[in-house]
Amino acid sequence: MISFFEFTLASLPALMKGTLITLEIWVVCITGGAVLGIFLALGRIYGNKITYGITTTYIEIFRGTPQLVQMFVIYIGLPDIGIVLRPILAAMIAIGLNTAAYQAEYFRGAIQSVQKGQMIAARAIGMSKPQAIVHIILPQALRMVIPSWSNEAILELKMTSIAFSISVVELMAQAKTIGFRTFRYFEIFILAAIIYYILVSVFSSLLDLLSAKVHIPGLTLKNR
Repeated sequence: MISFFEFTLASLPALMKGTLITLEIWVVCITGGAVLGIFLALGRIYGNKITYGITTTYIEIFRGTPQLVQMFVIYIGLPDIGIVLRPILAAMIAIGLNTAAYQAEYFRGAIQSVQKGQMIAARAIGMSKPQAIVHIILPQALRMVIPSWSNEAILELKMTSIAFSISVVELMAQAKTIGFRTFRYFEIFILAAIIYYILVSVFSSLLDLLSAKVHIPGLTLKNR
């Protein structure tokens, strides 16, 4: 039997290939989820009763049901009505829709933490409500939300691992395949865990730097 070091070197190319797929899923999902999450948050805060009801229902459904179930509904359930998606696309849609619901709550808290007087002042100088939101409220809220939003971003990086359950060949799937072939499950999953840990550490540090760079002195979510 080859040593752990030799096993690691032999396994790294496949694991790195899976890591790239993991990162691709994460970038698409966290970005798409952020865009949708902002609109959901705005709908809950500034929308009429119908908009508020729709956005709240969406958030409660996706936060109240398991992400794996949502993925199975999209990948396995939708073909029953004629919608067939590739595994990676189904995973991106499922994870993206789920994280949007959680991100919406982070964004909502940040938006509501901006002093109400700023909206009043913006309207007083002739801005419409949409203009005030885009130019006054959101720039502050998006800066303040980074520390708390980072938790969701890091969580979703780890949650991409559930994509292997629908045959997406990401990091976990590659590790499982190597384990089946070599029967060295302990070592291969330790290697996968190390890679996830490195990714989480790197992106946590980058997000901390971003938060410090765009921080507005005196304005944090703790001021709510």
